[in-house]
Amino acid sequence: MTVDHPEVTAGTAAVDAALRTFLAERRAGAAAIGEGYATAVADLEEYVLRGGKRVRPTFAWTGWLGAGGDPDGPTAPAVLRTCAALELLHASALIHDDIVDASRTRRGFPSAHVAFADRHRERGWSGDPDAYGTGAALLVGDLALVWADDLVRTSGLPADAMTRVGPVWSAMRTEVLCGQLLDLAAEARGDESADAALLKDRYKTASYTVERPLHVGAAAAGADQGLVAAYRAFGADIGLAFQLRDDVLGVFGDPEVTGKPSGDDIREGKRTVLLATALRRADDRDPAAARFLRSRIGTDVSEDDLDSVRAILVGLGAVAYVEREITRRRDRAVAVLERSAATRPARERLAAMALSATQRSR
Repeated sequence: MTVDHPEVTAGTAAVDAALRTFLAERRAGAAAIGEGYATAVADLEEYVLRGGKRVRPTFAWTGWLGAGGDPDGPTAPAVLRTCAALELLHASALIHDDIVDASRTRRGFPSAHVAFADRHRERGWSGDPDAYGTGAALLVGDLALVWADDLVRTSGLPADAMTRVGPVWSAMRTEVLCGQLLDLAAEARGDESADAALLKDRYKTASYTVERPLHVGAAAAGADQGLVAAYRAFGADIGLAFQLRDDVLGVFGDPEVTGKPSGDDIREGKRTVLLATALRRADDRDPAAARFLRSRIGTDVSEDDLDSVRAILVGLGAVAYVEREITRRRDRAVAVLERSAATRPARERLAAMALSATQRSR
């Protein structure tokens, strides 16, 4: 997701700079503790800095600008550090999510737990490499979450701004963990309803991807409740549309572009709106297709079977339905934004970000 605007581009570059500075400080302290810890810290630093579109910090920064924040003012550096903390929160969520989903790749690289397990094997350490990889990744993911809190706490925000931001930050952390638990429970129960998928998406993705980052920016700027409500309505719809696009890419995406194997959502048994829609329609129209889909969900499907799954999803109109939902939510979000009190430049940037987030190919 990119927005070609000087203030947004400069903000994204400043977020990266804030992350590099913070992680370099932590790296120096880690060396004094011991090699094992220092290596893990270096791994986390590489994980955070080597990729990612900085979607969440960019929404937070743009939300702050739209609420009257001055990019050249004295509080801008503190706001940027607060925005940078969102990337550490995101890293924590990704590392843990890959463990839960047994995903072996992330952004074209081995997932954190896989990389730790591979190191264990390569060095001939004792014990079970996979157990070590899982344990190490869990702890590094926890470390990223703790450091995200540290970065907010030491950001330098004025006391009144910190008082406003604190509850939003706490709610966001809770919501993303709530979403992860909803996701895990839905898969375990085999819940096939679209409502359950949307509920999980609201908390696991929409909240901490768009809605709460905008809320953080608004809170830091001292925005009124009208703008906060508009940002949250916009963020909820764009965040859900973002996840719906991810659901399509999880089945149809190009691995060379997404950095993840195509069809992973089917193999992992992900309960998505796309799959829920297909199953409901198959039950009504094509019982054989319904049986085939249920027999393949959560299994190591072959490429031929995956092609058959794709054909069924298209043939039942599930893909077309999700595409319409993406468009509907995006249009509704932009309409809410246009009526809001956000500055016109910010409204234009957020509308462009909404289009980019929902039309992406990775």
